[in-house]
Amino acid sequence: MTDETPGRIRVVLADDQDLVRVGLRIILESEDGIDVVGEARTGREAVELVGALQPDVVCMDVQMPDLDGLAATRELIAAGTRAGILILTTFNRDDYLFEALEAGASGFVLKNSSPEDLVAAVQVIARGDALLSPDVTRRVIESFTSRPPAQFTEATPAATASGAATAAAPPAAAALADLTEREREVLELLAAGRSNSEIAGELYLGEATVKTHVSKILQKLGLRDRIQAVVFAYENGIAVPGRS
Repeated sequence: MTDETPGRIRVVLADDQDLVRVGLRIILESEDGIDVVGEARTGREAVELVGALQPDVVCMDVQMPDLDGLAATRELIAAGTRAGILILTTFNRDDYLFEALEAGASGFVLKNSSPEDLVAAVQVIARGDALLSPDVTRRVIESFTSRPPAQFTEATPAATASGAATAAAPPAAAALADLTEREREVLELLAAGRSNSEIAGELYLGEATVKTHVSKILQKLGLRDRIQAVVFAYENGIAVPGRS
C-alpha cells in the first residue's frame, strides 16, 4: 500500500484480472499526485474496500464475479460514498454506458483508451466533476433526443434535506423557472457536451464564473453532476438538438 500524503488522489482499483490491475497501477502511479491505495478482484470486495479506505476515485470494471461493477456502483452510491466512480470496460456498448450513468458513475472510459486519457479521467473525477467524453455525450444526446420529453418528478435534495415528510417535488417547468437566463444558457451548452473552458469562451465568461453557474444549476435542479444535467436537459426538451 502506498504512503498517504495530503492532497494526493487516492484510488481503488476493482478488476478481476491481475494483469489489468497491475497495468492500471503502473499507469496511474507514474503520474505524480496519484496513489493506488487498494485493489479488489470482485464487486463485493470493491464495496467493502471503498467503505474501509474512503478513496477519492474508484476505477471499476463492469464484468466481475460475486457482484458486477454496475451493481457495486449502485451499492456504493446508495451507501453515500464520496468517491467518484470511473467505469472501465473493454465493451463499447450503449447498455453498459447508460446503466453505468444511471447507477451513479461519474465517468465511463474504455480500456483501450490511452494512458493519458485514463490519468486525465481520474484527475477530473477526483476534482468532483463528471467525465463525459465527446463520444459518450453524443450517444447520450442521441438516446434522449429520440424520446419524447418526460416530466421530471424526482425529489430534490432541498425537498428532502430536513428528513421530514414533504410534498412531491415540483415538475421540471417549476424547477427550471428558478434558473436565470444565463444559467439556462450554460445548461444548454452543458447538454451539448461543452467543457467549462468551452462554455467560458462561447459566453465570454471567466472559467471560474462558469463553474459557479454549473454548481448553481445542479443545486437548483436537484442534480448530482453534469451527467445528470445532460440527461435532465434532453428528457425535458430544453436543450437544442444538433447544437455543435
